[in-house]
Amino acid sequence: MRKSLLALLLLVSAGWAQAQVQLREGFPQQYTVVSGDTLWDISGKFLREPWQWPQLWRANPQIENPNLIYPGDTLTLSYVDGQPRLTLNRGASRGTIKLSPSVRSSPVADAIPSIPLKAINSFLLSNRIVDKVEDFDKAPYIVAGDAERVLSGMGDRIFARGHFDMAQPVYGIFRQGKVYTDPQTREFLGINADDVGGGEIVATEGDVATLELQRTTQEVRLGDRLFSGEERSINSTFMPSAPKTQVDGLIIDVPRGVTQIGALDVVTLNKGQRDGLVEGNVLEVMKTGETVRDRITGQPLKIPDERAGLLMVFRTYDKLSYGLVLNATRSLAVLDKVRNP
Repeated sequence: MRKSLLALLLLVSAGWAQAQVQLREGFPQQYTVVSGDTLWDISGKFLREPWQWPQLWRANPQIENPNLIYPGDTLTLSYVDGQPRLTLNRGASRGTIKLSPSVRSSPVADAIPSIPLKAINSFLLSNRIVDKVEDFDKAPYIVAGDAERVLSGMGDRIFARGHFDMAQPVYGIFRQGKVYTDPQTREFLGINADDVGGGEIVATEGDVATLELQRTTQEVRLGDRLFSGEERSINSTFMPSAPKTQVDGLIIDVPRGVTQIGALDVVTLNKGQRDGLVEGNVLEVMKTGETVRDRITGQPLKIPDERAGLLMVFRTYDKLSYGLVLNATRSLAVLDKVRNP
């Protein structure tokens, strides 16, 4: 009954009707936030499609600034002027405030994030895509280790050759990983640069620099390449949204090397900024339908593609993107399709 009434209210509200938000069966009237929750988890308790939470919470037009949400806070679903609203009660010390969908970056460590950040931290901080082959080939490279070592570790000194920007003395060290090409067009898309460490320049002579290794994820080798920090901010707060342009892409890799993809796995997509993707875009994953033989006509028949999961793009490059699988109803795989939800 509650759900039918809400559907009617949505239809008579012109601005709200086009959002087509649907509450899930058995949605709670109240929910108390617990440690380990994410906004995605919480929204999934109220909505059939959790990525639509901005449309639900946009029913509060007077909200100007987002608010942090903490374990112990209580969320209450109510209706004001025929529209559903979520309010947040923090008790007598903080009072009741209107809830906004995004979580602002904060030094307060216990505020809940939008999505499980621990699943993507390494990709936010270290993984890197090099868009052009020549950029990788022109990057400075390690020519020697201290005392003629071919393998070096944290605390060791190494020697690298190339053009260095002395205004940027700290360099990341990368090893060439997979070279991505589009499975359909064969276009070069980028090179995955695997993070192996980082160091700081302590001296230079000509085009040779001496660096001290400050961190390593594995042994540093001769020939590894050096790149200065990327000129982009690290975004740890994601506002879910559908792409503004039509996106029809593919999962082309699983950086962690698994063959069966499930929830909280990171995948690489063959679409990027040039295709209109931005961080926070949500895409549905489609399993390609099998081709079967129609026993009546004897002709081959392709079964329709089926939705099998949902992912959120969390880092974009020119021709490639990383996405986090947020849910999967069946095992996903490389070459599964992605498209607008």
